[in-house]
Amino acid sequence: MTRLLLFWSSHRAEFLVLLAQHVTLVAVSTLAAVAIGIPLGIFAARRPRLSAPIVGLANVVQTIPSLAMFGFLLPVPLVGGIGARAAIVVLILYGLLPIVRTTITGLTGIDASIREAGIAMGMTPRELLRLVELPLALPSIASGVRVAAVVGVGSATIAAAIGAGGLGEYIYRGLSMVDSTVILAGAVPAAALALAVDAGLLWVERQLSARRRTASRRAAIAAAAAVLLVFPLAAAAGRSGGAIVVGSKNFTEQVILGELLAQTIERDTGLGVRRRLNLGGTLICDRALLTGDVDVYVEYTGTALTAVFHQQVKTDGRAVFEEVRDQYSRSGRTVLPPLGFDNTFAILVRGSDARRLGLKTIGDAVPEARTWRAGFGYEFLERPDGYPGLASAYGLRFAAPPRVMDLALSYRALSTGQVDLIAGDATAGLIGALDLVQLQDDRHYFPPYDAVPVARAATLLKYPQVRTALEHLAGRVSAADMRSLNYAADVEHRDVPQIVAEFLKAKR
Repeated sequence: MTRLLLFWSSHRAEFLVLLAQHVTLVAVSTLAAVAIGIPLGIFAARRPRLSAPIVGLANVVQTIPSLAMFGFLLPVPLVGGIGARAAIVVLILYGLLPIVRTTITGLTGIDASIREAGIAMGMTPRELLRLVELPLALPSIASGVRVAAVVGVGSATIAAAIGAGGLGEYIYRGLSMVDSTVILAGAVPAAALALAVDAGLLWVERQLSARRRTASRRAAIAAAAAVLLVFPLAAAAGRSGGAIVVGSKNFTEQVILGELLAQTIERDTGLGVRRRLNLGGTLICDRALLTGDVDVYVEYTGTALTAVFHQQVKTDGRAVFEEVRDQYSRSGRTVLPPLGFDNTFAILVRGSDARRLGLKTIGDAVPEARTWRAGFGYEFLERPDGYPGLASAYGLRFAAPPRVMDLALSYRALSTGQVDLIAGDATAGLIGALDLVQLQDDRHYFPPYDAVPVARAATLLKYPQVRTALEHLAGRVSAADMRSLNYAADVEHRDVPQIVAEFLKAKR
């Protein structure tokens, strides 16, 4: 607890910004869901035949995992891309079901005699809705709004995967650093916020049940106005705060490399830089670069060859670089010179097992693997240069299907005996810290994974000084350098900006 309080104290300004972003995402999306969901619920209640399809469609939306939904929206014009815009759209979609459902329930549950009395008094359908039905249905509607808001608080943490900010930034950062303090720095206030929202709206719901008062029409107008104001701001958010947008994937090395590019551009060009780090996997970063939401990030040549462009695996480093450079150029993107290290997949086992069994190569581990448990990251299990090809090349079989786990957590899982073999990164700082051993790829299965900055050609044409600055990094980051940087972040738990600043200072 002391470490958590010290973290919040030392990161006070950043924490308040992320908290404000989180609250804004939830508030705007919930208001928009109210503005859309209540009229939709009224429409469905008036037309029972359409009620089931409308609720069914909302149910289908709820079954789609949040991260998958973000992925679907990435290439969609106007509502997609990375940042707050796409996050708000997803949160609105998740908030619709409880609001629509409770609106229908509240309206259809009104006693028919009450409606008949209103009609007998000469009320028009609109007056009946405004003066009788909505006031009676409002407690039910309020309960739906409460559920939508609480769901929004939790779902908003995942929005950090597409650069929307919020408390999820700390959760993703902590996972990549394997630092429970940083994870709790985001998870605890998110949980507290959910409880506070639930309690506050529950009180409002009870007040409405007691007083039967309504301001729903005014609230819907205010919500619609808020959406009209916030969506243009969200659409412009991707470019506010910096001329150049630097992205990264969501593991320690990528965050470090993203910060390295950002600080280099700031130092050598004087241009403003906006950081969009911890964006998720290869797909999200690649789409962000294509859509212009990100100007530059670091990719690995082998990953680009197989996962981005779906080409056959090659083992010649120069041939892979040239193929990747040509493929990127066809879509308006430029590959800059390699940074200087090859972060190939590392097949890792515990040091104690390697010494006891005399394991030095992947081939040595094949007979032992029949009784082992393996743990692999999501991408490694699916990529053509990942587990399927590795298993075929080596005849590798395990006692049970490999467990799917976050890459950052797999090192600890191996060290503590939860699994017996993993696929990590050759430059990971945790390899030495946890006494893990990398098995040699004796059949030369894996292609080269040279780290290269990939930038939008339009950005380099507009700001030629950015190309010059990034080319100064060519060949200056060795594998030993990268392991040292990763160790400082993952093991020593030092702040990434400070680590990178010291590294650049030493390289001058």
